[in-house]
Amino acid sequence: MNTPQTMKAAVLVEPRKFEYRDVPVPQLGRDDVLIRVTQVGICGTDIHMFHGRYAADALPIIPGHEFCGVVAKLGEGVTNVAVGTTVVADINIGCGTCFWCLRNEILNCSEVTQIGIGRDGAFAEFVAVPSRLVIPAPEDVAAGVLALTEPVGCVVRAAKKARVGLGDSVVVLGAGPVGNLHIQMMRLVGAAPIIVFDLSEARCEAALKAGADIAVSDPAKLKDAVRQATNGIGADFVIEGVGLAKLYATAFELIRKGGHVAFFGITGPTDEVALPILQTVLQENSVKGSVAAMGEDMRQALKLLVHDRFDVTPFTGAVYPLSETQQAFDSLSNRPNDLKTQLRVS
Repeated sequence: MNTPQTMKAAVLVEPRKFEYRDVPVPQLGRDDVLIRVTQVGICGTDIHMFHGRYAADALPIIPGHEFCGVVAKLGEGVTNVAVGTTVVADINIGCGTCFWCLRNEILNCSEVTQIGIGRDGAFAEFVAVPSRLVIPAPEDVAAGVLALTEPVGCVVRAAKKARVGLGDSVVVLGAGPVGNLHIQMMRLVGAAPIIVFDLSEARCEAALKAGADIAVSDPAKLKDAVRQATNGIGADFVIEGVGLAKLYATAFELIRKGGHVAFFGITGPTDEVALPILQTVLQENSVKGSVAAMGEDMRQALKLLVHDRFDVTPFTGAVYPLSETQQAFDSLSNRPNDLKTQLRVS
């Protein structure tokens, strides 16, 4: 299959400014696959990059890491996938052989980079991916659904890291896109009750539709709501999905003795939250961080999406052509009911 020498791409050249232009098609290494991008989602990380709050030193860059597409070309050493295969991809590229990579903790690899964050991504007609990270997907599943594999994989990994179980009470702080997915994931693993907090009443309503049992929009009422829902003892688990230090501090006020706080939302690089050491030790409280899907998380997420375990309706309604990437980002704040915006590429 012949591929062109150039392609259209939305390049983030500086904070708040995309340029839609012709760029070279990525060169393939021996073990790489060239994917013709079909659809790609706008992630919270992309929004942070757009506003200059994250990975600013990587600019100019082609963002985009929530994508699906079709294999267009193979490196000379690739044998595990064929041209024409519909695929999604793990975006975390490590060395593949170190202690961390072998444990599927790739973000700790000294050589790690991420597609669309540390190197050019899928806001383009083509993206290059190491073949070991390419995952075949069913052709008959809508592109808008397949492009949700990476964000669903993130909440899959968070649930596994926290070890939430049947009947565990969970508070989800934040009912935006990832919060909504956390709620649906908690429903799947059998958590009960599920309590969500968000300042937006509209997003609280969406959270209830997604499976939350209780939604709170008034910060002053949150602690009482959690205590009432848990017979006065506090939540087994609290997931912070926004990335605000003050919400992390709130999380510790909501867990029961022996409870767990799942660190998920990305804060600024110098943000901190106080951890009461003696209380943590004596009550046997715990914390665990998790942020990116990798390895088996992606395959599990794909299975869940293919078998309709997530309600994707709130995530697939806002789709812009790649040529209107700037407009898609500029209008995000005016479209709070769109939990996800995706770009259609081909």
